Amino acid sequence: MRTNLSSQISLNRVSPKYYKPENAVERSVLTRCEKVPTDIYETMEEGVQHIAGEIAAKIQERQREGKFCVIGIGTGASLRPLYAELVRRHKDEGLSFRNVVIFNLYEYYPLASEGAGSSFSQLGELFLNQIDIDKQNVFTIDGTIPQEAVIEYCRLYEQRIQTFGGIDIALMGIGREGNIAMNEPGSSLSSPTRLILIDSTSRAEAAHNLGVDNLPPCSITMGVATIMAARKIYLLAWGDDKADIIKKAVEDKVSDTLPASYLQMHNNANVCIDLAAASHLTRIQRPWLVTNCEWNDKLIRSAIVWLCQRVKKPILKLTNKDYNENGLSELLALYGSAYNVNIKIFNDLQHTITGWPGGKPNADDTYRPERAKPFPKRVVVFSPHPDDDVISMGGTLRRLVQQGHEVHVAYETSGNIAVGDEEVVRFMHFINGFNQLFDENSNETIKNKYAEIKKFLAAKKEGDMDSRDILTIKGLIRRGEARTASTFNQIPLNRVHFLDLPFYETGKIEKNPISEADVEIVLQLLRDVKPHQVYVAGDLADPHGTHRVCTDAVLAAIDIEKEAGVEWLKDCRIWMYRGAWAEWEIENIEMAVPFSPEELRAKRNSILKHQSQMESAPFLGNDERLFWQRSEDRNRGTAALYDQLGLACYEAMEAFVEYIPL
Repeated sequence: MRTNLSSQISLNRVSPKYYKPENAVERSVLTRCEKVPTDIYETMEEGVQHIAGEIAAKIQERQREGKFCVIGIGTGASLRPLYAELVRRHKDEGLSFRNVVIFNLYEYYPLASEGAGSSFSQLGELFLNQIDIDKQNVFTIDGTIPQEAVIEYCRLYEQRIQTFGGIDIALMGIGREGNIAMNEPGSSLSSPTRLILIDSTSRAEAAHNLGVDNLPPCSITMGVATIMAARKIYLLAWGDDKADIIKKAVEDKVSDTLPASYLQMHNNANVCIDLAAASHLTRIQRPWLVTNCEWNDKLIRSAIVWLCQRVKKPILKLTNKDYNENGLSELLALYGSAYNVNIKIFNDLQHTITGWPGGKPNADDTYRPERAKPFPKRVVVFSPHPDDDVISMGGTLRRLVQQGHEVHVAYETSGNIAVGDEEVVRFMHFINGFNQLFDENSNETIKNKYAEIKKFLAAKKEGDMDSRDILTIKGLIRRGEARTASTFNQIPLNRVHFLDLPFYETGKIEKNPISEADVEIVLQLLRDVKPHQVYVAGDLADPHGTHRVCTDAVLAAIDIEKEAGVEWLKDCRIWMYRGAWAEWEIENIEMAVPFSPEELRAKRNSILKHQSQMESAPFLGNDERLFWQRSEDRNRGTAALYDQLGLACYEAMEAFVEYIPL
């Protein structure tokens, strides 16, 4: 069973010539926009193998010299695969760490103890406890020391690093704000090891990486100056959720608002990334600006959209001069004139627009995104949380129902951890009041449970896990909201499925890995419905990771059916949507469903049925907009882009990309 198929989704085929230069001259041409040496690997696995090999070689070189190899390490998610590979080399290939000295890059502060919730305990589980390192050679920052002792403690930590001759290798990830270690934006180049306040974005990211719900507000972190003194620095990043911040760190100017940009000033730093994390670098996203291109339809579309935005013209008004002055003369040579390129891309984009997401019956479907037959279709919309369906594709969902298709919605998880405690209190008040008014025998079970839950919530501290009863109530609240929204969208309740995939039910932010039990639940639904269309979440950069796991479960189930050669899958198309976090790049959009102001208002109303996810929802993130506002802004933005390119002008659009089973 293949449970990682989402990692193999590749929207654009990137030619190796853009990331594997054959010689130094080619590399200097390709990387002219990059200010720090950057190595791009096809996959994370390839990158990890290469870096692990270099680290192992340095350790063994120091062993031959009879010296220590001093390494500074952190707990970022990007480092975990590297630790796993180093552990494998120790166990399978005999790589010894007896001469390695470890310095922890940061620790959270204040900690009640050095156990759960500390970065050092995580390092132990991931790496240190599985190798033969001398425990006397492992140094970490104490997160339990009194506040008045922190400054002197930091000075002594720096001094201890110097007693070992400084750091040979610093291994780091990069945070969403561009932080390295826990050096937040605003950190100076000369900053030493110190106590620092962690911003909410970094706290949320770190809490997710550590698998805890809450972290202390501060960290004691190795400073930028200390890291920059390392003889070799590796910065690792994997996945498309790091693409934006990597571009800024590698190509923008050095700035204290982006601490990772300081690596541009180091004489031996390497940024090591996979193709997904490299996707916004100029040589990958806009290769025509640095080299001759291997043109394909998507790259041409990307180039023309970029050109339109650069010269502020619609597609059909672009001229030969526009192409020549902006590095796109190759396209004129290929197509003969600007007009020929313009009309090709205009038609390509025009054909993505359809008001019939399930296919238009009795119509020529040659240039339509969806086929006309069969009609009506059986449709399954997979929703990772109980509101992703309406947030991500609420307009399309209503259109499918109104056009007569048999629409099923499958809510993959309960979403229970995203309900505030006040919602539980409100519903328990209602249940207790209802019981008192209408149950003459006054049910003691409800009374007792009401008292028990009130007592639990009154004593609950920040970071405490909910009881199973409270998680169940929170799940019921979200089920009720999902049913209300489905009814509003005219979906019969017998076509509303609550899958409650087991991986999610930990009661914490950190979830279990996907299992056969998760895939089996999805598989059973698909076999029961035998859909002609499947919609799945494609926003794999979801900050909390649930969307990716849910999509992996669906793709694994489809993969099983494909291997079995079942008939229903041969007549099924799979469409990927994106949610409140981001939209598909226009060069990748294969179906754009437009809707009117009235339909956009109906979509908003269906999102608002999820009352627990409005102002009080725990995971709104740093974006101050509510989910319905994010959704509307995104849909209006897609429509505005089509309008600016000279295509039809609509109020809003939802966009989709087709997934072809591997």
